Amino acid sequence: MKFTVDVDCTPDEARTFLGLPDVKPMQEEMMAIMRDKVVENMKLMEPDKAMAMWAPMMNKGMANIHEFFSAVMTGAANGMNTGTSKKNK
Repeated sequence: MKFTVDVDCTPDEARTFLGLPDVKPMQEEMMAIMRDKVVENMKLMEPDKAMAMWAPMMNKGMANIHEFFSAVMTGAANGMNTGTSKKNK
């Protein structure tokens, strides 16, 4: 024997009928926490604050570029000096 039952109820009514816990308060609390975190992180993306965070990294990067080009120029100058001395010999 086979029979079908259609139940017309809301999700809250089905949860109650099946004895499942009501998680709505926990979901609302988690959403409030997530909203607060998003707002807090959006404040960090304001241009003046973002530049204050990025400035040390950019300064370090510029120092590394300066060191790189100094090494390249020193190497090129040394190569030119050794190259001319070989020609003269």
